[in-house]
Order: sequence, then C-alpha cells, then structure tokens
Amino acid sequence: MKTSLFVLGLAVISGVAAADPPPPIPACPPLLDLSVRRLAGEEVVNLCEAYRGKVILVVNTASKCGFTPQYEGLEALYRKYQDRGLVVLGFPSNDFMKQEPGNEQEIQKFCRLTYSVEFPMFEKVSVTKGTATPLFERLAAAGAPYPKWNFYKYLIDRDGNYVDYYSSLAAPESGKLVQAIEKLL
Repeated sequence: MKTSLFVLGLAVISGVAAADPPPPIPACPPLLDLSVRRLAGEEVVNLCEAYRGKVILVVNTASKCGFTPQYEGLEALYRKYQDRGLVVLGFPSNDFMKQEPGNEQEIQKFCRLTYSVEFPMFEKVSVTKGTATPLFERLAAAGAPYPKWNFYKYLIDRDGNYVDYYSSLAAPESGKLVQAIEKLL
C-alpha cells in the first residue's frame, strides 16, 4: 500500500497522470447518424457504429433496370477494396418506373444468385425528393442531388463527409470513380 501511494505521489508531483483517460470518440458525423434495417431481415444497423472510418459508396439499386448489371461492378469494387476500407451500401428502390417491384426476400435472392452480391444491402427505400428516406435526405442536404434514376452512386469519406456523386451512366469500374475511391483510401 505504501508503495502505491508513493508512486501515485511521484506521478502527481511530476505532473504525470497515473492513468490518462482514453481520447474521446469523435461525434458521429450527421450524415451517418442513423440506423437502417438490413435487407430481408430484422437486424438494424447504425451506420456510424458499423462504418465510421470507412470510405462508403452508397448506391440506390433496382433489379429490373438497364443498369442492373452494375451490381457486378459494385461487387468487384467491394471485393477489391474492402480490405483497404471501402464498403458499398446498396439501397433498393422502386421509385423509377417500378423497376424494383419485388419484396425484400426476392431482391436479396436475385442479388445473391444473379450477381453474387456480398456487399451490405439494406431495406427497400424511397430516394426521390419529398419522399426520400433520411440517408438520401441527408445526402441532398450535404449538396448531393437526389437520384434521377437507379444506380446513382454517392461517395463518402472516412470522416463521414459527402465527397461526390456519380450518375447511373458512370460504371462502377469507371476511371473517375475508381480514382476517387483510391484517393480516399
């Protein structure tokens, strides 16, 4: 007991704290401070807790669209860069010409069987102005346009800041998108 008090006393005299408290965890960036449900499941994921510190590519998806083959490129991006900190987050939407008519179980089955999608997919949402779910509202508030079609891609940096968007016409393997991802990684 005398030894511990002596050591504590020396620490106080020398100005060194006996046990420095851990640095505070930074506040959750507003863009990611929300929870969403996994596709075809009951698990709810807090985006901040799950993906803070990662580069995020948010995509509004659809199974019956001319751009649907982009699932393959999105999955390839995810597999190539996930170990370096990239995560692709898919959000199915039926907002454009009813090109995502299925229920969540059908969407999940289609994505896995047709394109071997392993990147996180979340509940079916609305993405258009006036009906958009909170994530797409927050993206718009951060300066991104609302999607004008399926497969709009939104890039978010490791600090949870919106960086840029890429329209449906930008393939996941396009040089511009890949360079932007690599720069953030």
